[in-house]
Parts: sequence; C-alpha cells; structure tokens
Amino acid sequence: MTGALTDTQIRNVLSSQVLGRLACTDGLQPYIVPVTYSYDGDFIYGQTNEGRKLSILRKNPLVCFEADLMMDMANWQCVLVFGSFEELTGKEAQTAKEKLFSRVFSLMTSSTLHGHEHEVSSTPDDKGREKMIMYRIRINEISGRYETR
Repeated sequence: MTGALTDTQIRNVLSSQVLGRLACTDGLQPYIVPVTYSYDGDFIYGQTNEGRKLSILRKNPLVCFEADLMMDMANWQCVLVFGSFEELTGKEAQTAKEKLFSRVFSLMTSSTLHGHEHEVSSTPDDKGREKMIMYRIRINEISGRYETR
C-alpha cells in the first residue's frame, strides 16, 4: 500500500534522520548533494564551506530537500521539503551550530568508547570537521509519501 504521510509522520522522519539531500539549481543545471542536518520543527539546519553548492545557493535560494526512512524496498517513508536557503551569521549561526552539533555529534562517537578509559572530553571537539558557513532552510511546502507491505 502507498499513501501520503501525516504531519506527525513527516515530523518523525525529519527528526529521526541526520542525512538528507539538498537540491538546488543555477537555472541551467540541477545540483544535488548529501548533507548532514538537524530539524527543530521549524527549520532544517546545516553547515557548508565555500564551493559550488554555496555559490549556487547564494544566487538562487530556492531549494528542495529530501529525507528518507527506508526499512527495505517495500517499506519506506520519504519527505520532500520545498523552501529557501538562508545563510546565518552571529547569534543565529551559533544557535544553528548548537542544534546541528547536538543532534549529529552523538552519532560520530562510538557507544563502546568510555571517557574514563580514553580521556574523552564531554565537550565535542569537531574542529577538523567544522564547516564555516551555517545555514537553514525556511520551509515553504512539505509533503511525504510511504509504501508499506
């Protein structure tokens, strides 16, 4: 059976995942990239560096974002978000970074790693992975589909 996800199911998919795909275009060629993200119920947050994606987003902020929850080929949920890219600075950028890192950092650390054995700090040190530009996607339209058997 296939169908449309409810608002609650859509929020659950976006909240339970941290890897999505961000699609943008310069008007000539579509461009899609995998991104780590955090969803707070209002916005989708991410980080990036200078490059092709950011250049396109600055020229055309309209985006499509997609996240999936897939158990197998006959049991999946997919959410599509149409929205606009907003580059963040100052306090908004810091808040976005905290939301993203609090959601993603725990997934980068093994559950078998014990701080008392390995001198692991309780404060994340992600300097080697940290990207300089924080952004959010302002959600304009959202929908979801599923298949289940």
